[in-house]
Amino acid sequence: MKTNHSVRAVSMAIITLVTVVTFGMPVKALTISNNNLITTMNAQSPIENKKLESSEIAPLEKEQLEIKPAVDFIADEPSTLKIEIDVEELRQIKIARKRALELQRKKEEEERQKALELQRQQEEEARRKAEEEAARIEAERQAELASKSEANTGVSYDELVRKLNASLNSTLAGTGETFAKYAIELGIDPYLAVAIVLHETGCKWTCSSLLRECNNVGGMKGSPGCNGGSYKAFSSLDEGIKAFMNNLYNNYYAKGLTTPETIGPKYAASSTWASQIRNYMNELKAN
Repeated sequence: MKTNHSVRAVSMAIITLVTVVTFGMPVKALTISNNNLITTMNAQSPIENKKLESSEIAPLEKEQLEIKPAVDFIADEPSTLKIEIDVEELRQIKIARKRALELQRKKEEEERQKALELQRQQEEEARRKAEEEAARIEAERQAELASKSEANTGVSYDELVRKLNASLNSTLAGTGETFAKYAIELGIDPYLAVAIVLHETGCKWTCSSLLRECNNVGGMKGSPGCNGGSYKAFSSLDEGIKAFMNNLYNNYYAKGLTTPETIGPKYAASSTWASQIRNYMNELKAN
């Protein structure tokens, strides 16, 4: 086939060329056609073995040796060294950024702690001033109570409290100061107020169920009812005492009814009520 002839011709040409180069046979003419390989050699040229002089050897150029500087190799291909440097630089940047963030957070936390400490100090100072003010007000109140107690009862405030507590027992034990405080603040005779309570509740011995269960110290009526009844229930003993003292002032003292004899006809139907209250009052004063 035509293709096989061409391949054969090319192969022969290559073999001939190699032979000439190897044995020093100069090629005079080389012609390749599609059908034949015609080789013409100079038969007159013998193969000569001679030693080549150094001057006859042409020096090889740099391009022929393909010698390149190391920099050229680094530039020609992706550099592992450059990648490693880039990775290290990135790592150092991340470390620096992390440290900067940590320092910033530390600074912010220190500032926050300083602000909290300042706030705590301000609150502590405000609390201290409030306590001092409350103590001052209480001291003034106590001084006023003492002064009024001397003027109204003839005894000191502490002595008045002691006398009242001496007759208050059971559920009302130790409430003498509460009665004395409200009585003096409202301008009521404390002996009269406590005498009425003792008569109403029986607390010289054992207090009534109305007082024990509903903190009602004066037999007052209203709602919410104590155990569903008509007598009023109070949430605490102090509330019950304060309500009784206000009732005594608003409905009696404010209207000029300030003695057992003037209060009796309105307060109780019994004709002996006033004398019984007087007896309690005398007992309290004698304590």
